[in-house]
Amino acid sequence: MFRHDLLQGKRILITGGGTGLGKGMAQRFLELGATVYICGRRKEILAETEAELGRATKGAIHSRPCDVRNAQAVDEMIETIWKDGPLDILVNNAAGNFLARTEELSPRAFEAVIGIVLVGTINVTMACARRWLNHGHHATVLNITTTYAKTGSAYVAPSAVSKAGVEALTRSLAVEWGNRGIRMNAIAPGPIPTEGAFSRLLPRPELEKFAKDRNPLGRFGTVEELANLAAFLVSDGSGYVNGDVITMDGGEWLQGAGEFSALGRMLTEAEWAALKPRKTSGSD
Repeated sequence: MFRHDLLQGKRILITGGGTGLGKGMAQRFLELGATVYICGRRKEILAETEAELGRATKGAIHSRPCDVRNAQAVDEMIETIWKDGPLDILVNNAAGNFLARTEELSPRAFEAVIGIVLVGTINVTMACARRWLNHGHHATVLNITTTYAKTGSAYVAPSAVSKAGVEALTRSLAVEWGNRGIRMNAIAPGPIPTEGAFSRLLPRPELEKFAKDRNPLGRFGTVEELANLAAFLVSDGSGYVNGDVITMDGGEWLQGAGEFSALGRMLTEAEWAALKPRKTSGSD
């Protein structure tokens, strides 16, 4: 379906690129000829991913430790990358999320998720866009959101708030910057099992079966499917797609998004207690 050189000559930064969906997209972009930069907070994980994907694809991949919540650190990272040439594509994928009853979350829990998902997306987007706009360089931004950004979802309120903000940012900047050569789009994936994904954290196996059974396709999505959609949206082949949020969830949202909302009737107090310190995802 994809030419092997679809992304040849493209320079791409993926935030949260060391694990999960970010890692999957990095691998696909490398296979399609791109030069890929990945960033995240965990230097060791980034180095392992850089070595692994470099061996597997023989592609050009570089890792840069960075906390996207820190605007100064982001700008310094982008400046370092730009010394080798401007980026052409940015994928804002860094994320964090707590599965918890909202009244039990501390202010710092809200700050952590909003900081990574929303503020982090703003920081990296602005650091790149100012350089693009100053030099008239055409570019593409792809943001990773979620199906419950529009509807909200119980037990993941900080994530829902943050992702809704990212979608508003995507549409706003698509209009503002489109005539200056910057495209903005987003993917809203449903459940896709990765290390640390929600399905692996649910305390009972039947809850994962429940999540699959409520999906019209009767399954979860795959990292490969997400990576292929991302590759299309950042490629020149989708050049007239701007300001859109593409849902990829097997049709789940059509019967009610917010896959976590039913947990209030299904989990025991002991199970809620066991979930407290855990994250549903952490690709930051």
